[in-house]
Amino acid sequence: MNTNNWNLNYIPDLSGKFIIVTGGNSGLGFEAVKALSNKNAHIILACRNLSKGEKAKSDILKQSPKANINVMELDLASLESVRNFASNYKKNHTTLDVLINNAGIMMVPYGLTTDGFEKQLGTNHLGHFALTGLLLDVLKKSPASRVVNVSSIAHRSGEMIFDNLLFENGKDYTPMKSYGRSKLANLLFTFELQRFFEANKIDCSAIAVHPGVSDTDLFDHVAPKWVLKALHPLFSLMIQPASMGALPELRAATDPNAKGGEYYGPDGKREMKGYPVLVNPTNAAKSKEDAKKLWEISEKLTSIIYK
Repeated sequence: MNTNNWNLNYIPDLSGKFIIVTGGNSGLGFEAVKALSNKNAHIILACRNLSKGEKAKSDILKQSPKANINVMELDLASLESVRNFASNYKKNHTTLDVLINNAGIMMVPYGLTTDGFEKQLGTNHLGHFALTGLLLDVLKKSPASRVVNVSSIAHRSGEMIFDNLLFENGKDYTPMKSYGRSKLANLLFTFELQRFFEANKIDCSAIAVHPGVSDTDLFDHVAPKWVLKALHPLFSLMIQPASMGALPELRAATDPNAKGGEYYGPDGKREMKGYPVLVNPTNAAKSKEDAKKLWEISEKLTSIIYK
């Protein structure tokens, strides 16, 4: 596929734009916050740990003293935290131009969120589903606003098994099986959200992305640290830096030509690394039936009704 080597130079001036980046204190999110603040956007850096968020802000300010960044607490594994975040945001802002649902956990051992959901689907999908729904009113008030959901090439292995969606009591759970399902859920949600916007004539776009294989701390649970350290020279041949991995979400958030329902990822071999271009999800991700069913279950589980 042809590429124009889309990079940070293509990001337009974002003065006056309000952008939320979940998980903005490290990895892809940190790179996104840095790039967007350099283009004069008002950034809300949302993260679980406020001290880590403040350190990330401080690191960016050292390079870009004029960056406009506010750190806010958000734990996507707690619906109470999600509600508090949305409420606090709306106390101080009446609009939202871009919501980047970037945060996520990867291949962690079986566990539960505060609300009793399996942790990976609960954090990666349900937390962002709730957050987006709670911020819908301010997205509606912003012309041509966007929701960017970060999926993964791991969605290709994902399966939506609705009679055991949350791996009850750990039944059939494996870290990879759950992660793949959560990333497939990100895509199903994106495409159903775009259909919701269109059906309700809402001037907002839902766009999905994936970062390829990028060098972030998400790999911490894949293997012991000494193994990861020993294999890093080999990994470095296959992975790209977080600054490159963040480009798909930055393109989806800022490219004037990006459209709702699109999916961006790296242009390299097997989409593992490279510059962001339009890519294709699996047929499972395109299932309107599964997307509708997931949406209905998500509304029920989170008690967040989109309207």
